[in-house]
This record gives sequence, C-alpha cells and structure tokens, in this order.
Amino acid sequence: MLDNYIKPGQKVDLKAVKRTKLSSEENKEKVYTTKIYDVVDDDTVEIIMPMEQTKLILLPVDGEYEVFFYTENGLYESTVRIIDRYKSNNVYIILVELQTNLRKYQRRDFYRYSCALDLDTRSLTPEEIFALRKGEAYQAPPGLPTTKGVIVDISGGGLRFVSKATQYDKESMIYCKYDLFIHGGVKTYNIICKVLDSREIANRDGEYEHRVQFVNLDSDEREEIIQYIFEEERKNRRKERGLR
Repeated sequence: MLDNYIKPGQKVDLKAVKRTKLSSEENKEKVYTTKIYDVVDDDTVEIIMPMEQTKLILLPVDGEYEVFFYTENGLYESTVRIIDRYKSNNVYIILVELQTNLRKYQRRDFYRYSCALDLDTRSLTPEEIFALRKGEAYQAPPGLPTTKGVIVDISGGGLRFVSKATQYDKESMIYCKYDLFIHGGVKTYNIICKVLDSREIANRDGEYEHRVQFVNLDSDEREEIIQYIFEEERKNRRKERGLR
C-alpha cells in the first residue's frame, strides 16, 4: 500500500521531466518543494500546490514530474502526471497519478537543503587556476579579500548563495569558505567551485544570486554534507511534529 511509505505532511520535491511544456526553459531546471496533502489510493496522491514567496506555482494539468518523497524510511522517487488542480478547505491542491512504481532513490546529492549559512567567496588567483588545471595542490597566500554571502540552499553537489555587489562570470572558478555543524562540532570547508549561473536579483538592486558546483570536494566531505542535510531535515520533521 502506498500509504505505508508516504504520509500527509511529508516533504516532496517536484522537477519537470523534459517533455513537460512550461513557460520557460529555466523552469524545467527548477525544483519545487512542497508537502503531501493526502494519499488518495495506491495510484493517486494529493500534493499542496507549491509556492514561491506568496505566489502559487500553477503547474500544468497533464504535466509530468519527477517527485522525490522524503519519508521516515529514506528518499523515494516516482514519475507522476498531474491530473487535476482544485481547492479544498482553503488549500490549493494538485492531484497526481503515479506513472512508475515508488522506488528508493540513490542519488542523494541531488537534494537541496534550504538554509541560511554565512560564507566567504572570491575569484581564484591565476596561480590557483594554473594549479587546478594541472591537478596540483596550491596554497593561496592568506589575507586575500573575500566577499560575504549567504548560502540559501546546499546539496552534495553544490550550493546556491546570494551576495552584494559581486557578479561572477559563468564557468569561472571561485573559492568558497563556510562552516557546517558536523559530528557534534563545527567544521570549516574550503572548496573550489565552478559558477553555473550568476545574475542580479529582480527588484533587489546590487544583490546577486549564484549557483555553483563543487569541483575539488572529496568523497568523505561529500558524505559529510549529505549527512548534514539529512540530519537537519530530520530535526525539522521532528519540530513539525512537536517533538524535541
């Protein structure tokens, strides 16, 4: 039974499959985070319509999405088709029909955890770029100026952050430094990242949003970040249920 795995109130992520027609190509890359409203039967689920700030995201009927379910037993995925949209008890809902069986999801670094973490960034020096291309280690001199920013989501593959007055070139390499609470203590990460996108935020003059991919992250550090995400998600779920 589907309701043995997923429950009302659990978090879900939705990502459009390529054949879904959306208003822009950019939206196909977006991951919409929302929650399960109810499990109707073994094939259909009610999901609360996702929102951005105070705006409802009207996902199209007949659109197909990859859905990632955050359950107490781990992460599951399925491809679904939206078969209806409606309002119930003042809640806007999309009704989805599962197109594939529910299956355990293995690519854990896909999931992005929303957060607010301080970080420092800067462009790499020419010496760092040369060493990176040669596959060699290079220790930059201390005291190089950095730009303050805030990480707004993080995954095992990269992060998204905002900062003021600095826009990075796409495909450029930058240095990122931030702290995570890992294994009962604070650990500092010094990571080289590739810029996937960097653009000014609408209606916020002088502020920029950046998406970057980790470049020199080793497997142990990646696992630490993934573990951090799951621990924080677990804490949030317990808080939502009124547990400590």
